[in-house]
Amino acid sequence: MFTGIIEEIGTVIRLQRTGEGYGLVVRAQTVLEDTRLGDSVAVDGVCLTVTHLGSDAFTVGLSPETRARTNLTRLRTGTAVNLERSLTPNSRLGGHFVQGHVDGVGTLSQRRREADALWLTVTAAPDLLRYVVNKGYVALDGISLTVVDTTTNSFTVQLVAYTQAQVTLPHKKVGDQLNIEVDVLGKYVEKMVRHYTAVATITAGFLAEHGFVDSA
Repeated sequence: MFTGIIEEIGTVIRLQRTGEGYGLVVRAQTVLEDTRLGDSVAVDGVCLTVTHLGSDAFTVGLSPETRARTNLTRLRTGTAVNLERSLTPNSRLGGHFVQGHVDGVGTLSQRRREADALWLTVTAAPDLLRYVVNKGYVALDGISLTVVDTTTNSFTVQLVAYTQAQVTLPHKKVGDQLNIEVDVLGKYVEKMVRHYTAVATITAGFLAEHGFVDSA
């Protein structure tokens, strides 16, 4: 579990083949502190397992599912990536609950500045956008952000000056792909609602039976 508050911007050293899979080597400093083999680190919002530790870098493996759902295979040597270690029991939750389980990839379709703020519009598929709501949470490349506005095919977020200095998003160009993780709470609500609507027709009597309205 993560918070979406980026601890450090790392640098990709290489993306390498490891047998039938891939390994990603990232240069870092802060996230190496207290990190052990087998620990989880979020790289651009993707929860990955540390398979090798060096003095100034770490290696993670990329499974077929990870490669299919994220933009990590597009990374090249020298690319900057957002890094965050997983939560500990005494961590402060400064962002929102981020699992590091990327739901899909969106495309940066517009960027504009307003004073020292940066507005970003991201186009995404309908199966992702149904979980994105105004003033709700979304994680872009692992960054916890508040949704300012939504349309039928996109949503907009705003980055304040401080956030811009701590993450990679300000350097993204229109047309770049971004990892998207929607708020998991919306998925749970959807599943529960589907269950109840599948087992019973919602009527005044049903609502009264379950304590939502006064049957009198």
